[in-house]
Amino acid sequence: MRVLVIGGTGFIGTHIVRQLVDHDHVVAVYHRGCTQAVLPNHVHQILHPRSAMPIQKFPKKLFEFGPDVVVHTLAMGAADAEAAVRAFAGHTGRLVLLSSGDVYRAYGRFTRFEPGTPEEGLLSEDAPLRTKLFLYRAQAASEAALKYWYEKILAEHAVCSDPKLSATILRLPKVYGPGSNEDLSTIYRYRHQPDWRWTHGFVENVAAAVALAATHPSAAGRVYNVGEASTPRIAERLEWMPPPSAIEPDLSSPFDFTQNIAYDTSRIRTELGYREIISEQEAVLRTLRVGAN
Repeated sequence: MRVLVIGGTGFIGTHIVRQLVDHDHVVAVYHRGCTQAVLPNHVHQILHPRSAMPIQKFPKKLFEFGPDVVVHTLAMGAADAEAAVRAFAGHTGRLVLLSSGDVYRAYGRFTRFEPGTPEEGLLSEDAPLRTKLFLYRAQAASEAALKYWYEKILAEHAVCSDPKLSATILRLPKVYGPGSNEDLSTIYRYRHQPDWRWTHGFVENVAAAVALAATHPSAAGRVYNVGEASTPRIAERLEWMPPPSAIEPDLSSPFDFTQNIAYDTSRIRTELGYREIISEQEAVLRTLRVGAN
C-alpha cells in the first residue's frame, strides 16, 4: 500500500513512518524539512515551505506519489482539515486523522470548561462530545496562535464531510516516550490524586495502532480510541514506578479530579486485532531510563 504521511518527522510521526515501512508499505512524508528526523532511506520525502500548520496547500508531487491512504498528523482544526478533504477527495482512498480525547464532554468537565457533573465509566467512541468549542482559545496569545484556532471536534467533522473520501479517526491518549513527556510528569505531578485515572500510551504503541488502522480495510469510516487496554489509578501506577525525583505535585491545578479520562479501547482491539508491541510497564521504565540520562 502507498501511504502519504503529512507531518511524519515529529514525535509520533517518525514512529508511524517506521511502523509502515516495517510492514512493507511504500511511504512518502510531506514536511518542511525543519525537523531533523532519522527516517528509513527509501522513504520519499516531499519538502515544501507551506507544510507548516495550518497546512492548506498541497503541491503536485503529493498526488504524483499516488497515495492509497493519507495519514494527517497535523490537522488541528476546521480550516486545515477542510483543505485536506478538498485536496484529496477523489485522489486517495482514505484520510486518517489523528485526533484527541479532548473532544469528549468528560474532558471538558475535567477542565471545568464544559458545565455539568462528572461522568462515570469508561469513555467509548460513542461517548458525548463537548458542546463548547475552542477549549484552549482563552490561552492564545493571538488569533494566529494554534491555541486560538485548534479544535479537533471541527477537524473530525471536516474529514467526515465528503462522501467521496472515506475517513478514519484515531483519538489519542496522553502519549509519552523518549523525546516527549519522558519524565512522566503527567503521572508524577498528580500523585496527590491517587484515585484519578488518565489513559496514557507509549509512542511506539500509539504509532503501531495508527499504522494498523491506516492500512486495515475494516477501519474505513470508523473512530477508534487508542491507549492502554486498562487505565490504572495513579496510585496503582506508582506502586511499581520508580519514585519521582524533582517533580513536585501540582497542588494548584484547577481541574476536577472526580472526572476520570479513561478510555475504552476495546473497539480497535476487537475490530482490527490491535495489541501493544511493547508492554506498558516496559515502555514506562524504558522512557524513564532515557529521561534520566
